Amino acid sequence: MSDAPGPGNGYRVAHVDRLCDSFHRLLGHPLIDSANSGEQRAAAIFDAEFVVLSSGLEADPLFNYANRTALGLFELEWAQLVALPARESAEPENQATREQLMQQVREQGYIDNYAGVRISATGRRFVIERATVWNVIDEDGALHGQAATFSQWRVLS
Repeated sequence: MSDAPGPGNGYRVAHVDRLCDSFHRLLGHPLIDSANSGEQRAAAIFDAEFVVLSSGLEADPLFNYANRTALGLFELEWAQLVALPARESAEPENQATREQLMQQVREQGYIDNYAGVRISATGRRFVIERATVWNVIDEDGALHGQAATFSQWRVLS
């Protein structure tokens, strides 16, 4: 996923489909209220006013997707995002707590109503509120990573 989602790559439709489908299977409702699917849904997710981001299964998982709102909140360009270990979205003193959360998600499938402090690329701290974090799984149940969505945050510094 070297290029940012956009019309030239269908807004990363295959990846977004997996995010949306696994969210729906695990939580029982759609990630986005839309009758659209495919590229239209992927474009709507990328341009949504709420955050959607995901990471893979590497030993130190890297982010592999962020919509426009997430890129802005974390103050990252696409190339920076896909090179960033997901743990670095939390300050060093909060990374152990974040890892406990991710382990809980791996075991339970998802967590909703999560809150925690995160940090942008420029050091701006913010609290995410009422986040849902879920396992990204395919139709056969194979794990592909984890994802998060939230629409509430407040800047701390």
